[in-house]
Amino acid sequence: MPELPEVESVRLGLAENITGRTIEAVEALHPRPVRKHDGGIAGFEADLAGRTFAIPRRRGKYLWLPFDDGDAMLAHLGMSGQFRVNHPEDEHLRNTRVLFTLSDGTQLRFVDQRMFGGLSLSSGGAELPPEIAHIAPDPLSTEYDQEAVVARIRRSRSGIKRLLLSQTVVSGYGNIYVDETLWRARVHYEKPGMELSVRRLGEVLDHGREVLAEALEAGGTSFDALYVNVNGESGYFERGLAAYGREGQPCLRCGRPIVREPFMNRSSYFCPACQKAPR
Repeated sequence: MPELPEVESVRLGLAENITGRTIEAVEALHPRPVRKHDGGIAGFEADLAGRTFAIPRRRGKYLWLPFDDGDAMLAHLGMSGQFRVNHPEDEHLRNTRVLFTLSDGTQLRFVDQRMFGGLSLSSGGAELPPEIAHIAPDPLSTEYDQEAVVARIRRSRSGIKRLLLSQTVVSGYGNIYVDETLWRARVHYEKPGMELSVRRLGEVLDHGREVLAEALEAGGTSFDALYVNVNGESGYFERGLAAYGREGQPCLRCGRPIVREPFMNRSSYFCPACQKAPR
């Protein structure tokens, strides 16, 4: 699923292309992406038409498109959701689920092959939708308090990877960037939070911020055509991955093969020599 750098890349593209534009018409082409909106397709189309977009916002991996009236459209990208900005005469994009015609003549298209994503109206949610108010600030946010994050992690017996993925301790991380962060910090993913010193946790979180910032600069990580920005461009951070997806390849530090282990219905990639398992 998209993590902070991918979602922020989408947000930046939307900010450039839809801010100040009014929705002239909405056409929901499938009921599933608007399933959380009261009134279904007809209600969604009627409720969003005529609204004007303010600057798109993000917290962690969560994106919302505020309107100038104080409401917002909450956007969950799921596993394959994309926003694309096109002209009406452009080629139709397969798996387009919702089509917004904007006042400047362009179209905002919500494309979602697997349809795990969705759009819904958040009343009064322009500043922060109440539906995601429980999500913690992310490392690239001005609200981020690293000392508070360190203190919370050190109170937990859970493994560091589980804590970084929780989104309620710190947000924005997913499987890819946690594995990259822990590889850089030389910390095993099962190391309990309470067994890491304040200094070591500070190092982990510093590495995490660097990983997210570098991935954002590269436009995110794109393993296939499902991960593109609003102009259809792929990110290139996968070329710099040191751990994730490199099972059996030599560690870039010590040369030992990278190992993959099952983790929470996913996988963890790490170096068994540089990232010693806790005893």
